[in-house]
Amino acid sequence: MKLMIASDIHGSSFYCKEMLDAFDREQADKLLLLGDILYHGPRNDLPKDYAPKAVFSLLNERKEKLLCVRGNCDTEVDQMVLQFPIMADYAIFYAGNRMIYATHGHNFNRESLPPMQSSDILLHGHTHIPAWESFGVHNLYLNPGSVSIPKEGSAHGYMTLSENEVLWKDLSGGVYHKEVI
Repeated sequence: MKLMIASDIHGSSFYCKEMLDAFDREQADKLLLLGDILYHGPRNDLPKDYAPKAVFSLLNERKEKLLCVRGNCDTEVDQMVLQFPIMADYAIFYAGNRMIYATHGHNFNRESLPPMQSSDILLHGHTHIPAWESFGVHNLYLNPGSVSIPKEGSAHGYMTLSENEVLWKDLSGGVYHKEVI
């Protein structure tokens, strides 16, 4: 199974469309969204073409392909307009023989770890900065960065995950990092 993983759309219809175009190009089985879908939050400037109503329409058209965890900017009001579940704080799944703990990052992160075992992977967004860092006993922290409001000079981007490989890409599909897991 091939997953495309993205985070922090923050209501940008422009970057949501770019992300969905990338999803079509990738021909991934599912799109995992790591939260902060519709709203920009008080610490972020408005992203390009801020239009939460357009974003939920675009995403609802793909509801059967979407998986999602809740970000710190996501609320029950958002769930009322989104036709796929967004309120789970985390999701657990496997890639090959490694367990992946997927969350947004505002509650569980490198400073506040979820219950993990050796070789598990922590996957989260929230920081808007792509990451691929080892920690603990063969653990790995992965972050796709942000679709709409990247920080620290990073690209508007996403990740793809297959059984043993993670690729970080900009929204045009250019690979800028590869990690074997």
